[in-house]
Amino acid sequence: MDGIAIASGLGVGLIVGITGVGGGSLMTPLLLSVFRLNPAVAIGTDLWFASLTKMSGSVAHARHGHVNWPIARRLLTGSVPASLFTVALMHLSGVSKGWASALTFSLGIALLLTAVVVAFKQSWQTLGLKLERWIPEARKPALTVACGVILGALVSLSSIGAGAIGATLILLLYPRLKARDIVGTDIAHAVPLTLVAGIGHASLGNVDWSLLLSLLIGSLPGIWLGAQLTRRLPEGVVRSLLCASLLTAGWKVIH
Repeated sequence: MDGIAIASGLGVGLIVGITGVGGGSLMTPLLLSVFRLNPAVAIGTDLWFASLTKMSGSVAHARHGHVNWPIARRLLTGSVPASLFTVALMHLSGVSKGWASALTFSLGIALLLTAVVVAFKQSWQTLGLKLERWIPEARKPALTVACGVILGALVSLSSIGAGAIGATLILLLYPRLKARDIVGTDIAHAVPLTLVAGIGHASLGNVDWSLLLSLLIGSLPGIWLGAQLTRRLPEGVVRSLLCASLLTAGWKVIH
């Protein structure tokens, strides 16, 4: 077992447990900078990491009735085909230098978007309530599917977006949904999406399985410990630290 990988998984798991976001956003840059994986392998490994770590959370939310299944199904209706299409393009063209550059750039953009989402977390519900005047209920199913398409492409290209960005899109379209239902629905959508995208990347050979195992060994107790600590740390401090990390990582990846 790789001690550095276990420690890295523990650290990322700790942040996920405390904040509820940041797993993919921090793990992929870590795989690039610390473990020196090429972008495609880093993204593929992180997709499996995200899917497996969120699986138990998805089951727990479902048992407590915190998943809005109609919304989750609409998101998956858009995200899964978009993910399959994106991976198919990668199969056809191969992971050339051009694709590697595109993957790296999309990763950087996704990191910066996630930082913005986390920084202005409290403002999205207000914006969503204002948008209700312009978005009738009849249009929301189609818009939800469209959001799924965006997430499917983004997640397949960068491994980022299924968490914080997905939850924000749900909040914008359904601002009156309870916070716990937004989280539960987001996780229920993220698990199959990251699994489909992860299988696609695995078929291209873009997964480091031994490294993944070490990361998981560290992350599972980290998530539990973070969940215990989250009651003691001020949310504003945690969010500021997470935003700073995301902005730094995104800027470095793009440059």
